[in-house]
Amino acid sequence: MPTDPRPLPVLEELLAGAHVVSLPMRVKFRGIMERESLLLQGPAGWGEFCPFPEYGDAESSRWLAAAIEAAWSGFPAPLRSLIPVNATVPAVPAERVPEVLARFGRVDAVKVKVAERGQTLDDDAARLAAVRSALPEAAIRVDANGGWDVPSAVEALTRLAEVRLEYAEQPVPTIEGLAEVRRAMRSAATPVLIAADESVRKESDPLRVARAGAADLLVVKVAPLGGVRRALEIVAQAGLPAVVSSALDTSVGIRAGLALAAALPELPYACGLGTVSLFESDISVDPLVSDDGAIRLRDVSADAGLLEKYAASPERRDWWLARLRRVHALLAP
Repeated sequence: MPTDPRPLPVLEELLAGAHVVSLPMRVKFRGIMERESLLLQGPAGWGEFCPFPEYGDAESSRWLAAAIEAAWSGFPAPLRSLIPVNATVPAVPAERVPEVLARFGRVDAVKVKVAERGQTLDDDAARLAAVRSALPEAAIRVDANGGWDVPSAVEALTRLAEVRLEYAEQPVPTIEGLAEVRRAMRSAATPVLIAADESVRKESDPLRVARAGAADLLVVKVAPLGGVRRALEIVAQAGLPAVVSSALDTSVGIRAGLALAAALPELPYACGLGTVSLFESDISVDPLVSDDGAIRLRDVSADAGLLEKYAASPERRDWWLARLRRVHALLAP
C-alpha cells in the first residue's frame, strides 16, 4: 500500500467529513449519465473516494488510500505548476465531435474513445476523422478500454493510424495481448505506440506490464494506484514514460491527478485531466478545467451549496457509507 506519512484515520473521522454526490454528465461516458462519488474532508483538505460501483472492496481499498492521502496528508512538493491536458471525446457520433471539443477550448491533444460496445470500426474512424478535421495539428490518442481482441486491435489501429495516432491506450485486455499487438504494429512498421492503463491499475502487480515489454508508456491514475506517492514509486520502478489521467473525478480527484503530474520528474505527454468538462456541474464553484490547453496547479474545495444540490439519494448515500466502512476495515492494521 502507499507510503503515506500519516497513520490511517479512524472510521469516525472519515464519516464526520463524508459527503456523497451524484453529478449529471453532459454525454454518456463509461456507459453512465451520472457519476457518484464520496468526498472526504480532512485536516489537509479534500479527498475523493469514487471507485465504480462494480469494483470489489479489495480493489476499492486503493481508491480509499488515495482519498485519505489527499485529505489527511497532502501531496509531495511540485516540480511544475502548469499541467498540459488533453480534451476527451467519448464514443459520440461524429457529428457531435465539434460540440464536445468546444467545451475544452484550445487544446493540443485529444483522447478519443473507441471500441465501444454496439459500435463499429466505421463509427470509430468517422469520430477520429471529425477530430482530425477540427484539429489538424493536435496529437490524437485513442482509448479502447480493452475492447478489442488482438486481430481486431491490429486491424483497427492499422486503419485508424491514418489520422496520425500518438498512441493507443489499452487496445486489448491482457498484458500478453498488449505485447502481441505491440509486436505486430512494429513488424508492420505502423507508427502507433501502445499505452497500458487497466493492465497497470487493475493488476495486483502493476509493474508486470513493463517487465513483459507490453507497452511503450503507462497511463497512471492516482486513485486506482493508491495515491500520489505510490503512483510515483510505480512510475519510477517501471522506467517508462507516463501519462497522468483521471478516473472521471470531480475537481477534488483532479487535484490529486495534478499533484502527481506536477511531481513526476518528466511529463512528456499532455495529461487526461480535463474530464470535469464532461460534467454538467462540479462540486467546486471554481472547477479545475482546462484553460488554453492546461490547468494551473492550485488547491480546490467542495462548495457546501453544490454538495447539497447534488447530494445523492438517501439510499445511495447509505450504500456508499456502507462501502466506506467495509473498505476502511480492509486498510486498518
